[in-house]
Amino acid sequence: GKEEIECKAIADDAEAELNVALPALQKAMAEVEKLDKSAISEIKAYKSPPKQVETVLAAVMILFGNKTDWTTAKKVLGEANFLQSIKGYDKDNVSATIMKKIKGYVSHADFKPEAVGAVSKAAGALCTWVHAIYIYASVAKEVAPKRARLKGAQESLAVKQASLQKAQEELAEVTAKVNRLKQKYDDSVGEKNRLRAEADQMELLLDRADKLVKGLAGENERWRASIGQLQNEIGRSLGDALVAAAFLSYAGPFDTQYRSNLVGGWLSAVREQQLPSTENFTFASFCALPTDVRQWNIQGLPADNFSTENGAISVRCSRWPLMIDPQNQANKWVRKMEESQLHIVDLKSKDMLRKIENGIVYGLPVLLQDVLEELDPALEPVLAKALIKVGNREVLRLGDKELDYNKDFKLYITTKLANPHYTPEVSTKTTIINFAVKQQGLEAQLLGIVVQKEQPTLERQKADLTLRVAAGKQKLVDLEDEILRLLSEAEGSLLENETLVDTLQQSKLTSDEVTRQLNEAEETEIKIDAKREEFRPAAIRSSIAYFVLDDMGRVDPMYQFSLDASPKNITGTERCRQINVAHTLSVYQYTCRGLFERDKLLFALQLCLRIMTSENKVPKQEFDFLCYGGAGIERADQRPNPCPEWIDAGAWDNITALDSIPACMGIASAFEQGQRDWRAWFTSSEPEETPLPGDWENKVTEMQRICIIRALRLDRVLFCASRFVRLNLGPQFADPPPFDLRAIFQSSNHRTPLIFVLSPGVDPTAQVKSLANDLSTNVDICALGQGQAPVAMSLMNLGLRSGSWVFLANCHLMLSWMPELEKRIAEYCAMTEDMPHAPHCDFRLWLSASPSPKFPIAILQRGIKMTTEPPRGLRANMLKLYNLVGEEQFGRCQQRLKYQRLLFSLCWFHALLHTSSMNRTIVSVMI
Repeated sequence: GKEEIECKAIADDAEAELNVALPALQKAMAEVEKLDKSAISEIKAYKSPPKQVETVLAAVMILFGNKTDWTTAKKVLGEANFLQSIKGYDKDNVSATIMKKIKGYVSHADFKPEAVGAVSKAAGALCTWVHAIYIYASVAKEVAPKRARLKGAQESLAVKQASLQKAQEELAEVTAKVNRLKQKYDDSVGEKNRLRAEADQMELLLDRADKLVKGLAGENERWRASIGQLQNEIGRSLGDALVAAAFLSYAGPFDTQYRSNLVGGWLSAVREQQLPSTENFTFASFCALPTDVRQWNIQGLPADNFSTENGAISVRCSRWPLMIDPQNQANKWVRKMEESQLHIVDLKSKDMLRKIENGIVYGLPVLLQDVLEELDPALEPVLAKALIKVGNREVLRLGDKELDYNKDFKLYITTKLANPHYTPEVSTKTTIINFAVKQQGLEAQLLGIVVQKEQPTLERQKADLTLRVAAGKQKLVDLEDEILRLLSEAEGSLLENETLVDTLQQSKLTSDEVTRQLNEAEETEIKIDAKREEFRPAAIRSSIAYFVLDDMGRVDPMYQFSLDASPKNITGTERCRQINVAHTLSVYQYTCRGLFERDKLLFALQLCLRIMTSENKVPKQEFDFLCYGGAGIERADQRPNPCPEWIDAGAWDNITALDSIPACMGIASAFEQGQRDWRAWFTSSEPEETPLPGDWENKVTEMQRICIIRALRLDRVLFCASRFVRLNLGPQFADPPPFDLRAIFQSSNHRTPLIFVLSPGVDPTAQVKSLANDLSTNVDICALGQGQAPVAMSLMNLGLRSGSWVFLANCHLMLSWMPELEKRIAEYCAMTEDMPHAPHCDFRLWLSASPSPKFPIAILQRGIKMTTEPPRGLRANMLKLYNLVGEEQFGRCQQRLKYQRLLFSLCWFHALLHTSSMNRTIVSVMI
């Protein structure tokens, strides 16, 4: 403590002062150490010593307390222990008297070790020793009080340290006792904690046991139901698997009705062999999980059963799927399903084989799109899956390369051909699947579009609801799979498997939450569907219009339309009836641009009949009669013809067949009773406008009237059909809209090719030039032919950069180059506006071609088609001429009234010439 510090300070102070004298003393002692008996004998030998020697010895004698005479000195020197006395002299206890005497010596000028040493070295050493003793004793005298204080302090410190030692011993004893008590306490606490941990563990295990029992109890109900269902399915799996295998192998190319007939026939054959099978077997439910189907629907696959079957075939088939996809639905679904890993190629791609090779080696999916009826022979090993076993490797030879085959590789093939004819070599190596859109699936899609336009919030709720329910059900399946996995892998007590218990608990919570959400979703879905159903007629009408457009492709190969290119003016400001009227008229006007005059009435009639059929206004018997007449009538059982002079045998066959239709029953007997009235009607110039004889005018519908015209006056069917369309759809559907190139241009964009379908003797080049001049736009024209492909491609690239127009005329003369054009159009249409080489917004691509079945379907579907043939009839000709005169040009004339009359007269005269051009007499008279 403090006292110990003070003691140390005093000791350090004394030690410091003593250290001043110690060097001299040590030096003196070193000199003394050199002395020996011979040196002492040397001094004793002096009878009369030198004065310096005598003085030194006198000083030595004083230090020893002896007499200072020489005799005494010699006697002392003669003592045997003299040197030891010198070395062991008590330097710390030199008296003051001695010090006083010695001072007289050491202060003398001659009493210097050097001077004495010159006379006698031994005396010099003793002189050094005397000096050292004097110096040390002088210092020790000053240090003595400090040493006394140090001694007292040390004694006091020793007493206190003894007390401290005793206290420390007592403390150590107490500490040991406390430690023993603490150890005992710790042991008790440890035991208590062990017991508590054991209790907590038991409580945790009891809680887990409770959760396990309750969780497995909930799963037990589901698993029991699933086990029962699976056992039943296993029992019927033999017949079901047989039918499913047949369906997977053969049903892909066919439509819904034919597939149903095939399945019905196969099930009958299975049951005849007494094989167990499901009563209402469906391929989709047998080969596709509900979770997978929901995911396909989210990815863009239509939700109808036909599309679901196609999806199941695509992912289950062992041969590569070849999808007949005229509406591009399968293509979009595959792109969404495979997403970023998908490599997309076509047969014209320069790197097609390289991308397929990468897919084979690295196990990536590849989409080979827009194939025709012939495939590249280089793909033969891929289609045939011609794998070669080399050691543990599976190798596929593609060209001159041997590729390691990755089993994750997938190949999807799509074609836009609506009815392709593939060779047996292709058919046997691929699974052909008919992905043509069906009315049910298209109707659901169009309903979503209409509701999205009319009620966007409602449609978003529907989409969000579908995603949430799908995600919840998928999560339930994943949790159930995880539980079964954990149960199968569990070792030891299930209570020790915390993951299993937590998963069970999570499964139960999720199940309850999903069940709650599903209940809410069902209620919400009922409300949403009820609201959406208000727009169902608009979706039905739109799907009808599309399928009428699709059927027009059978009339002419150039009549190709896609869902993406259909008119989109379904507005959200009109209600359902107004939407139907506006959209139907829009479809009619849009389609008539690309139809020849001879086919426009056919399109309008087909559209009208389809719409009326959907509304149950056209009985099937009447429609069949309109199509086929009285073909197949057995004349042996036929009523006799009452008017053979003006009703020929074929017409009477038609009347007999018409009489078998319930609504027209009795018409045959009416000819017997009213021959004169019927003959007058028959010979009238416009029987479609002439009232029918008797009460038939009030009995028949317009459909039945056209059937009667069909039976007797086949020459007036077209006029009657025009009247039928006008009465049921409206007059605007009976008169095609006039050709307006400016309006067509305004409805296009830089990604839409504008295609002129040529008629003999008509060249649209002048019209395109005139429109370009009116809009102050440059148009580059290239007449296609041999060697013009580089020129055409150069003009297109220039137009895409600068925004000028490009007109490629006579595309039918370079059909072999059309796939390259198709690829170039697809490339720039796929670019977004923010890309560096995106097409200029003012760019337009104009094409002209005569009808050809080899013209690329993709270009026809992507573009706006226009027919170029002279209009028929005075009204159509005059409207065309009036459209050539713009408002600005019309307003230039100051004499407006006279100009109107002159313009009308000129248009009338010109239209009359065109209308009568087929009559040589009129033409010759006018000339």
